[in-house]
Amino acid sequence: MEKKYILDKDSTNRKLKRLAFEIVERNHDEQQMFFAGIRENGLIVAKTLAEEVMSISNIHVELVEVTLDKKYPVEVFLDREIGFNNQSILLIDDVANSGKTMLYALKPFLGFQPKKIQTLVLVERTHKTFPVQPDYVGLSIATTLEEHIYVELKGDEITGAYLI
Repeated sequence: MEKKYILDKDSTNRKLKRLAFEIVERNHDEQQMFFAGIRENGLIVAKTLAEEVMSISNIHVELVEVTLDKKYPVEVFLDREIGFNNQSILLIDDVANSGKTMLYALKPFLGFQPKKIQTLVLVERTHKTFPVQPDYVGLSIATTLEEHIYVELKGDEITGAYLI
């Protein structure tokens, strides 16, 4: 199948820088935030954004890794136990398809009383079957139900996104 690129490396970097500025703008009163990256690609997006946010603001960012089976997301795990009471959390993934992963990934945070929870995706598809609307979106794209979006990585660097 032919890859139809929707983001190349340069456009991805521009989107991530813009998202970092949006995060700082909407959270200018925060001294600390938790960026919860959904494992694999969402964690890479979270790491990249954390570096950007800390380079342009005084917000300290703590990374948290969220692990779940995206097809059957009953159990959700965090890489460490942290108290999230009165904390600001940004849940991050690479692509929002149906909204299911993002919805289930919120589960471990709901046992606390966070100050606020925001969501971010690099690429958002417009068909949602779950009630999740990301607060931050790098690129929103209309696709058919048969098409899939993949974020491409080289190590810990995002090199683009394509449609199949």
